[in-house]
Amino acid sequence: MTDETPTTPPTMTVVSLDNARAQTLRPSGQRAGADSGDPQVAVAEFAEQAGGSIGIWECQPGGWPVVDRADTEIAVILGGRARITDEATGTVHAVGAGDVVVLPPGWTGRWDVEETVRKIYTVY
Repeated sequence: MTDETPTTPPTMTVVSLDNARAQTLRPSGQRAGADSGDPQVAVAEFAEQAGGSIGIWECQPGGWPVVDRADTEIAVILGGRARITDEATGTVHAVGAGDVVVLPPGWTGRWDVEETVRKIYTVY
């Protein structure tokens, strides 16, 4: 006889883009490492599992460096405007609604939010 703990099967989540744009987010303070403006962040997490998370993130104008990112992030920008500078190439990417951003592990650069950005993200 074995002592098996029942497991809960995984469930899926569906969120329309309209709902993601209107979703109420939980304030979580100023973006860590901010060196310009006052980039206040708010989040609504859909799922968190070992090694990753999925949710909606919003940030008010301001900027911060990112040094040697530890994970991969894929994000769809729902609204707002930002400049993301890739330190390796010096390229400045202007991003806004409809853009997809992929930041790989080890990425170093800078975010400068010009107009409050809201995005759907997955980090793993």
